[in-house]
Amino acid sequence: MTISTQANESELVSKAQNGDRNAYGELVRTHSQGVLNVVYRMCGNSDLAEDAAQEAFIQAWLKISSYQKKASFKSWLYRIAVNAAVDMLRKEKRILPNTIEDLNLSDSRPSPESLLASSEKAELIRGAVLSLPNASRAVLVLREYEGLSYQEIAESLEIPIGTVMSRLSYARKLLKEKLETHFFSYAEVENV
Repeated sequence: MTISTQANESELVSKAQNGDRNAYGELVRTHSQGVLNVVYRMCGNSDLAEDAAQEAFIQAWLKISSYQKKASFKSWLYRIAVNAAVDMLRKEKRILPNTIEDLNLSDSRPSPESLLASSEKAELIRGAVLSLPNASRAVLVLREYEGLSYQEIAESLEIPIGTVMSRLSYARKLLKEKLETHFFSYAEVENV
């Protein structure tokens, strides 16, 4: 983020803290895709992610007067988003499809075998990420998918940098263990 962008964001935050809904709307437009990405990676379901993102922005509006500029606005907002996603998962206790129509099995992309294999691998990775404990998953998502620095993650989650590093290491180790067996057997099937 450039200095002028940071100054503009700081100005928007100040206006929003004084009740300016248009300024807050601009902040939402600026960060909506990032928040949606974070909550989707946490929830693994686009409907849940949309609900969690909406809840995150509502909570951020309600709490914006308490925002202090010690951390970046983005870090503060991502913390709220991660909490909203975790709360949404607790409420939903994993959504299971009721009918075959709920499975959304169609794919609009062309379907050569390479795309299918790639899609299956992506689904295995997504499932493995979703199986991680919430705390580890949050750190992994913020680092690997959103590209936040250790410092930004620490600010977002209000944890020490050492905890960020250990949770990230733990998440990567678990992910490696979960995926090694799948990809090993997957490679055997591809070579048949």
